[in-house]
Amino acid sequence: MAHACKLLSTYNFPENTVHYRWDNALQPQLRVNPGDSVVFKMREVSDGQITAKSQAEDLSKMNFDMIYPLCGPVYVEGANVGDTLQIEILDLIPGDWGWTGFLPGLGLLSEDFPYAYINHWDLSDKESTVFRPGINLPLDPFCGTMGVAPKEVGSFNVLPPGNFGGNMDIRHLTAGTTLLLPVLNKGALFSCGDCHSAQGDGEVCVTGIESPMQSTLRFNVIRNKTIPCPQFITRGPLTKKNDSEGYYVTTGVAPDLMISAQDSVRNMINHLSSEYKLSKEESYILCSVAADLKISEVVDKPNWIVSCYIPLSIFSNKE
Repeated sequence: MAHACKLLSTYNFPENTVHYRWDNALQPQLRVNPGDSVVFKMREVSDGQITAKSQAEDLSKMNFDMIYPLCGPVYVEGANVGDTLQIEILDLIPGDWGWTGFLPGLGLLSEDFPYAYINHWDLSDKESTVFRPGINLPLDPFCGTMGVAPKEVGSFNVLPPGNFGGNMDIRHLTAGTTLLLPVLNKGALFSCGDCHSAQGDGEVCVTGIESPMQSTLRFNVIRNKTIPCPQFITRGPLTKKNDSEGYYVTTGVAPDLMISAQDSVRNMINHLSSEYKLSKEESYILCSVAADLKISEVVDKPNWIVSCYIPLSIFSNKE
């Protein structure tokens, strides 16, 4: 049964209530008014299939019908088709543990890494985590998946994003950011999950630092404002936790942006392996959680450039 809320209040989303598919026929589990805030206690992306004791082979045993446990749907009173749902991201608190891994068939370099690998993270500090001795990452938590129910009738996989939002993995949707989503069904039917405690732009190995998380979001409705797909407003510098010492940058140059992206990451993996004595697998993981892909050039045909930026501030010493 849905839980009714009053105006300008903060409510806890019902715990142990998740769904695994986008479907506008799902019944709302919470009803809120514009101005209300909701506290969500979100599970990590595997819904408990991966734990702090899991080994690499456990990644290949996951039941993919149970990944992306989403909290929702939340029905926002007064949100009608053609409006815009405004979500203010007030607070994000990671759990004490997280993981990053890759498995066969997924990731930007799936052909280079056709096997499984996992890395576990101690997040108890809440501010930073150690990858390897001399390599420390600041935590910058966000929800990898936030969206409204799609317009289309049916049950849809969470993995690909869409004009409704969903699994966008936009690392700048951190506390202080305001997300705007098109309302495609009455009440908007908002859901969220797939939390990351840190991630680089691109999430190249297919995971960031996957972790449980508590989030507090405030909902409002912008009436009669229609947007075609997600938009957002950030507050202040995008990468203030990483900018203090600059970046080392590798590039990929090719007539296809995907190939350029792949080559830029391959070149960064080679750099990290050589300069910091990391394995290829460790370097790939580090690219996924700390390196940012940027489109540097798309006007000088036939070749386009993608650049891969690694922040130098995460390295305290070289081997």
